[in-house]
Parts: sequence; C-alpha cells; structure tokens
Amino acid sequence: MAQWYYQRYHGTVPSVAKIVAAMQANPRNIRYDDLTKVCEHYFGRPRTGSGSHAVFKTPWPGDPRVNIQNDHGRAKPYQVRQVLSAIEKKEAEA
Repeated sequence: MAQWYYQRYHGTVPSVAKIVAAMQANPRNIRYDDLTKVCEHYFGRPRTGSGSHAVFKTPWPGDPRVNIQNDHGRAKPYQVRQVLSAIEKKEAEA
C-alpha cells in the first residue's frame, strides 16, 4: 500500500480515547462519524441506523438513552453530552 494512501486515509483517523477527550473539552465541535465510532466502541452496533437517528442499546433500562442524529455532518451538542453521561455510567458499573 502506498505511503501517501495510508497517511491520507488511515493516519488522520483519531482513536476513541482522543475523540472522547475532544468530546469532553468541547461537545459543540464533534463530527457525527466520530461520535458514531465512540458509540459503536462502547455500546455495539446501532439498533436503528436507516432513519435520521442511530439508537444504541445500553445495558440498563431507561436514561441516559444513546440516541444520536446527524446534523449536516456534525453531532448535536446535547447528544454528545448524553453519550458522555452514558459512558460514565457504564464505566461506573464495570
């Protein structure tokens, strides 16, 4: 594989830990694809992904629900905060 191809398409993909740190620092500036990557890492594949929302199953009933929506390539800030809350709850139970 050519070096330029690897750097262009694989070198710029941030890790889940870096995305979570960016989410905590500024929930307004998160790409939808990055939020989806984080949700899939913590909660698995979405139950629904064909409509405008992607719904991720959590190991507990009720809130915080993990439900994200694409807003012109960006994640909605309140949904980023909900995902962070769900990640904290999941890590506290582990």
